[in-house]
Amino acid sequence: MSTDAQLPPLREVIAAHGLRAKKSLGQNFLLDLNLTRKIARGAGDLRDGIIIEVGPGPGGLTRALLMEGAEHVVAIERDPRCLPALEEIASAYPNRLKVIEGDAMKVDLREHIDGGRAKIIANLPYNVGTALLVKWLTQEPWPPYWASLTLMFQKEVAERIVAAPGNKSYGRLAVLAQWRARPSILFDVPPTAFVPAPKVTSSIIHIEPAEPPPDAPSVNALERVTAAAFGQRRKMLRTALKQLTPTPEPLCVAAGIDPTARAEDVDVAGFCRLARAFEDA
Repeated sequence: MSTDAQLPPLREVIAAHGLRAKKSLGQNFLLDLNLTRKIARGAGDLRDGIIIEVGPGPGGLTRALLMEGAEHVVAIERDPRCLPALEEIASAYPNRLKVIEGDAMKVDLREHIDGGRAKIIANLPYNVGTALLVKWLTQEPWPPYWASLTLMFQKEVAERIVAAPGNKSYGRLAVLAQWRARPSILFDVPPTAFVPAPKVTSSIIHIEPAEPPPDAPSVNALERVTAAAFGQRRKMLRTALKQLTPTPEPLCVAAGIDPTARAEDVDVAGFCRLARAFEDA
C-alpha cells in the first residue's frame, strides 16, 4: 500500500500549483494532517464500500481518507485548478482514488457507487454546505443511497442541525435533519487550522439516516409546514400557519398541538403530525 510519505507536504503542493483559496467558491484549505485524519476516523470504518468526498481542494482530507484505509474514494471537485494536485494523490494511491470534475449540487452521486451505499465525507465550502445537506436529506426513496454523512460546517450551522425545541437555534433545518436522520456534533475545528483562516469556528458533524416511521409525511408537506411555522416564529401557530390554510386551528387540533404554541416549542414528532394533518386536510 502506498503511503503519504511519497507525496510532498501540502503547503508545497499548494505553492507548486499556485493554488489560492477562492472566496467565491467558499474555499478554506485544511493543512493539518493530524486534524484531517481525525475527521476521517470520525466517519468510522473506511475500508468497505465507496467514500465520496465533496470539494477536496488540493487534497488534504483526501490524503487522510486514503491513509486511514479507504479503498475506493470518489472525489468531486468543481475547481479545475485543484485537479492536477488530486491526480498526484491518485498516482500515489493506484486504483483507490477517482477524481471527477463537477458541481456536487448537480452531479448524481448514485452513478458512482455501483448500487451500493456510500459514506459521504467533506470539508464543505461554507457557501453551499446547507444546500447540499438539504439535498441529501430530501433524497427519495428513503433510506438513501448514503450510509452516513461526516461533514464540516460553520459551528453556528452545526448547532442549528442538532438543536432541540426551545433553543433559539431550533428551526427548519433541525426538524428536517432530526426527522430523517440522527445528527451529532463530533468536535470543533478552530479557524487557525485553515488557510486562509475563516472568521468563525467550524464543527464536524456526523449524520446517519433513520428508518422512516410508518405514518411519515411527505418531504414536501413537512417543508411547507415548517416554512410557514418558522417563517413567523414569534407568532402563534394559529397565525403563522395561515399561509397554508385560512383556518389553521383544526390542523393543530388534529395533530394534538396547542394552536397558541409557537414553532420553536413544537418537537419533530409534532411537526410530522402537523404535516400529516395538512396532507389529509
